[in-house]
Amino acid sequence: MKISVIQMKVRETKEKSLLEAEKRIGEVAASGADFAVLPEMFSCPYETSGFPLYAEGADGETVGRLSEAAGKNGIYLVGGSIPERDAEGKIYNSSFVFDRKGKLLARHRKVHLFDIHVRGGQSFRESDTLSPGEGATVFSTEFGPMGLCICFDIRFPELFRDMAEGGALAVFCPAAFNWTTGPLHWELLFRARAVDHQLFTIGAAPAADRKASYISYGHSILVSPWGEVLFQAGEEEGIFTADIDLDQVRQVREQIPIGNVQSFSSVSPAREGTATME
Repeated sequence: MKISVIQMKVRETKEKSLLEAEKRIGEVAASGADFAVLPEMFSCPYETSGFPLYAEGADGETVGRLSEAAGKNGIYLVGGSIPERDAEGKIYNSSFVFDRKGKLLARHRKVHLFDIHVRGGQSFRESDTLSPGEGATVFSTEFGPMGLCICFDIRFPELFRDMAEGGALAVFCPAAFNWTTGPLHWELLFRARAVDHQLFTIGAAPAADRKASYISYGHSILVSPWGEVLFQAGEEEGIFTADIDLDQVRQVREQIPIGNVQSFSSVSPAREGTATME
């Protein structure tokens, strides 16, 4: 399975961000990738005050254009995340996944909101304008079940345990760590979750924009079930690609049977969490 992560800056407008994402998805598909992965809040400034301004429904323009891009290019697309407004007016940090025909496979609403205050470092409160989602998300593909979470979710092993028990062979995680936590925790967490739950972890981050109010750490990453970093970007824009062998999941689980996930042979095709799109 070939995975390409698109590490891009948020543009001045939603339209410019969408155009850049569509262009990059086309490039990734032309290279033969099976999955294209966008960053967290790829088309929206990472600001609590901006989330309500950029929010749109699951039937809105952004989801529609991502679906079209996946179908047009015949590629699985993990559409980063966007501020999603539901019928009651609540806003979520939501990720949408599409299959090669553009069909919506899953939606994950970020369960653990990013509310932190680091003395002398980063302060942020997503809960000022966002609501939390519920439950783990696992979706089916031709390669097997895959998991999905968003950024701060990666700090919670129990969520990954649920995805692993649901059969996930890899977990996609659009994320936007910052320059306080990123240098210390980014690689550590992706490697830890990969080793803890014996699966691949993929982190897709925005490129660093030194002019933004919130500066992403970048460093999009892919880690194997052995804890090996298969690629890690810097802070710049780019496309980062690797081929992975999902049989490694079986190998690791057989050789190091830690017992916190089902055996490879007994995994069901997919278990959709409560946050998955119906």
